[in-house]
Amino acid sequence: MSDRAVLPLSRVHATALVDPRAHLAEDVVVGPYCIVGPDVELGPGCELASHVRIDGPLVAGANNRFYHGAAIGGVPQDLKYSGARSRVEIGDHNVFREYVTVNRATEEGHATRIGSHCLLMAYVHVAHDCVLHDHVILANSVNLAGHVEIEERAIIGGMTPVHQFVRIGRYSIVGGGSRGSQDMPPFFKAAGNPLRVVGLNTVGLERNGVSVEARRALKEAYRHLYRSKLNVSQAVERIRSEHGECEEIQHLLRFIEASDRGIVR
Repeated sequence: MSDRAVLPLSRVHATALVDPRAHLAEDVVVGPYCIVGPDVELGPGCELASHVRIDGPLVAGANNRFYHGAAIGGVPQDLKYSGARSRVEIGDHNVFREYVTVNRATEEGHATRIGSHCLLMAYVHVAHDCVLHDHVILANSVNLAGHVEIEERAIIGGMTPVHQFVRIGRYSIVGGGSRGSQDMPPFFKAAGNPLRVVGLNTVGLERNGVSVEARRALKEAYRHLYRSKLNVSQAVERIRSEHGECEEIQHLLRFIEASDRGIVR
């Protein structure tokens, strides 16, 4: 038997509508004019400000905050969608600012997934089948097309569209107003239209406790990839031979070798 129950009326604003088939923790707060549909499960400490709409199937963990006008769990904007029972899965301690939209997946049994401790600023759009890992920051009006994957602690600046099936690597930062259609390698920073890698994300690596030795190895990897006459395959082999024992380097090389779209140059 579930440890969640339909929300007590004392925590639901008089103008809100909560479907009796929704399952909400007892301390969830539902503000004015919100709509919570069936098959929605919200964990302890979640708060819905006003005019928030949450559709299921959707499961969200603890302490998620949904600000005014957020629309979470709607059907995908995908012409292939034919009514499949897909879902949205959300972790803990996320912030969805004003008018954020998150669509569920396209195919039966699939999910759009958002990890924990993510910040999605106003007007962000997360399309069907996207995967956001933990501690991701998307600034205002970032638009993710379908099947985008963003690894942990990546940051994308405002007004940036991300092409379908693109991957954004961990600890990377993409400047606002950028535009690209290839995978953004982890640990680097990039900006521009077209998108170009411009250096190592030194500040982000320091703030997140990446060791001095790993930062040195990544700096060398950047030099081989972006400041030498080596092609990508040659650079990968050189990096592996010089720093293959470094965990961060191993992740970088796995990311590059798994890229179907090619990496940002």
